[in-house]
Amino acid sequence: MAEHNRNTMYCIPDDQDASTYRFIIVAAKRARQLQNGQRSVLPATNKKPTVLAMEEVRRGLVPYSDPVAEQAAAEASE
Repeated sequence: MAEHNRNTMYCIPDDQDASTYRFIIVAAKRARQLQNGQRSVLPATNKKPTVLAMEEVRRGLVPYSDPVAEQAAAEASE
């Protein structure tokens, strides 16, 4: 059986602190921004906004916060 090579450009990161769902939502919102004309932080070797957005989120170039985690941390500190 041939082993399939995983292309790192298209794989979803395995992050213990973040969920796959959050990655997809953030990347989708970033892709929409790119489609509406916002410039990419990365050099555009690939013109597809979805691929650029996934790579930006994977590298941590797109800031986002988790309101549920922030609220839990605030309640824990009280």
